[in-house]
Amino acid sequence: MSHSAAAAPLSRDASTPLAQQLALRFAERIQQRLLLPGARLPSVRECARHHGVSPYTVVAAYDQLLASGMLEARKQRGFFVRDLRDARPHAKQPAPSPAGNAPIDASALIRGMFQADARHAPGLGTLPGDWLDLPMLQSAMRRVVSQSEEPDQLALQYGEPGGDPRLRAALARRLEDIGVHAAPEQIVSTVGATHALDLITRSLLSPGDAVLVDDPGWAIEYARLSQAGMRLLPVPRGQQGPDLDVMARLIEEHRPRMYVTVSVLHNPTGHSLSLASAHQILKLAEAADLMIVEDDTYAFLAPNHAPRLSALDGLKRTLYVSGFSKILTPAWRVGYVAASADKVHQLTELKLLSTLTTSPMMDRAVAICLEQGQLRRHAERVITRLDAARQRVVRLAEEAGCEFVTPPQGLFGWLEVGMDTERLAQRMLDAGWLIAPGLLFSPTRRAGTLMRINFATSQDARFWRLLQQLRERR
Repeated sequence: MSHSAAAAPLSRDASTPLAQQLALRFAERIQQRLLLPGARLPSVRECARHHGVSPYTVVAAYDQLLASGMLEARKQRGFFVRDLRDARPHAKQPAPSPAGNAPIDASALIRGMFQADARHAPGLGTLPGDWLDLPMLQSAMRRVVSQSEEPDQLALQYGEPGGDPRLRAALARRLEDIGVHAAPEQIVSTVGATHALDLITRSLLSPGDAVLVDDPGWAIEYARLSQAGMRLLPVPRGQQGPDLDVMARLIEEHRPRMYVTVSVLHNPTGHSLSLASAHQILKLAEAADLMIVEDDTYAFLAPNHAPRLSALDGLKRTLYVSGFSKILTPAWRVGYVAASADKVHQLTELKLLSTLTTSPMMDRAVAICLEQGQLRRHAERVITRLDAARQRVVRLAEEAGCEFVTPPQGLFGWLEVGMDTERLAQRMLDAGWLIAPGLLFSPTRRAGTLMRINFATSQDARFWRLLQQLRERR
């Protein structure tokens, strides 16, 4: 199913019965992880009304999905998507404890990033392709090949374990701009920021360790930590930042080893830490001997003076992670981590075992973009364009009756829409729009009335008109 076009209506003239057409539509979404395990399907009456069929047709379709093992019926609650990886029929999933492993399936977001047409994806996680600077990327790659003093070494040999020296020197200068002091030897390049986070988890944590995470936060990070055997401790994050009282209580009760957070332009809320909050977090971390992983993925969309935990801490107990997929292109998987010398040694050793090295050509291309100021100028243009898009989207959202939970900043907005966004996502998908419902950002997959929007890809007034219509019908 394409995300760029509305789903075709059920056809009464087709040779396939209506019930089978409906069952196939739900089956496709379940297989594509657009309906996650545990998701509740619309009630029989609601589904019948939405698709213009009889309740008998919906019951027949749901029966087919039950028979195939894709659904389970829960008495007096409705029909729910089963986990297709669970071979036990109608197995009941235990409710996650606050410190338990989160049953997150992040593939819904990943598939959305890979398949979505940005013109029809208000929940997209990246900038639209036409916002990126392709000539800059092409020029950088040509210079890597034609102007390198050792082109054969870059193209035909492994790179250095820590990453291209020229990139690490450029990154050290970039970090100085935001107040993080790190020598090139304290920086390791990685295959994107996600790889950097994975190296940190595997080298500095052990299965069973408790880890503090933002709630809401990044679903892929929840999934990664859970699959590595960590116990997630959700810290509520709202307009004032992390709930420090909850954080203190969780630290006292569970003695976590690490806190993974986005301090600047947080995903999905867009919130940035205040200096006071950052100071309090570091005090709690010092008292508890807690490591902090600061994911600054959106660094180039934020002011240089925004408080970074790594700048205040001097990389004593913090590890700073960032990358370039959000500002250059998702196709260039170049990220990095800056940390103390002993932690960098551990990360480099694991990098050798897991990926040998990163691509020296890609590392060098990013270094060229940094050195010449091209990336800085590109980021300035994107910020200007994003500011204008944000103003337009805020107006459209408010006209549609929605409210922002946190002040709109950066690439993402965290929006209260006044209806179940898991159900809304199914309705929107029928109309050809891919949204990001709030449960995708919950460590316990908690459904609700919130969703993330991308200001760059949410400017189409047709989307907001449809949202307003669906809100009025609820």
